[in-house]
Amino acid sequence: MKMDIISIGRITIHGYGLMIAVGILLCIMMAAYRAKRYSLDPEAIIDIALWGVASGFLGAKLLYVIVEWKEFIKNPGNVLGSEGFVVYGGIITGVLAAIIYCRIKHLNFLEYFDLAAPSIALAQGVGRIGCFLAGCCYGRETDSFLGVVFPEGCMAPAGVKLLPTQLFSSAGDFLIMGILLWYHKRNKCTGNIGALYMALYGVGRFLIEFLRADDRGGIMGLSTSQFISVLIIAGAAVLFRVNRQRQVSEQRSNS
Repeated sequence: MKMDIISIGRITIHGYGLMIAVGILLCIMMAAYRAKRYSLDPEAIIDIALWGVASGFLGAKLLYVIVEWKEFIKNPGNVLGSEGFVVYGGIITGVLAAIIYCRIKHLNFLEYFDLAAPSIALAQGVGRIGCFLAGCCYGRETDSFLGVVFPEGCMAPAGVKLLPTQLFSSAGDFLIMGILLWYHKRNKCTGNIGALYMALYGVGRFLIEFLRADDRGGIMGLSTSQFISVLIIAGAAVLFRVNRQRQVSEQRSNS
C-alpha cells in the first residue's frame, strides 16, 4: 500500500524491506530470549539465524527465478533486481542451513527447531505486512467490504478492489505463533513443535493460494506453493510419526 516509507537524499527506506528487517530482528530477539529459558545456547540461535537468513534470501530468490523462468530468460536483470521472492524457497534453504550448522556444532537440530518455530511464524507475519505495503502477493478481485484498492506504483493492479491476502496470511502466521507457544508448554516430545509448525503453515498456505491472483506457475493442477505445501504437510506427518516412535523407544530403554 505504501512502497516507500521515507526518503532522505538518495536513501529510500522501502516498506517491504523495512518489515522484513523488523521481522528478522524480532525473530532473533524472541528466539534468543526463549533459549535462555529453555537452557539452550542463545549464541547458537543467533548463528543459526544469520546462516538461515542469508541462505533463506538466496533460496527465496532462487525459487522465484525458477517460477518466473520464462521472464528470467527474457530479462534476467529485471527478475533478479525485483523485490520478488517465494517464501517457501527461503524456508527450505533456511532449514537446510540450520541442519548443517547443528551437525557441525553437534547440536540437536530438533530442539532448536522447536524453539525457533514460533519465532519464524512471527517473522513471517511481520514480513507479510511488508508484502501488503509493496502490493505483492495480492488477492483476487472482490466486491466484499474486505477489498482493498491499491494505488499506482504498487506491484498489485491499481484501481480495483482486491482481497488483502497478505493481511490474511499475516494474521494466520500470528495465530500459528500463538498456537505453537501454547503447545510448547504442553508438549513432551522433541520435534513436535517444529512438525506442528510445518503442518499449520502448510495447510494455511495451501488454502490462501485459492484467494491469490498473482500467477506464479503451477504443477499438476496446483500452484507451485500449493504443491510444495502438500509435500510440507506430508513431511510434518512423517516427522510426527518418527518423533513418536523415538519417544516410545526411549521410554522402553529407560524402563
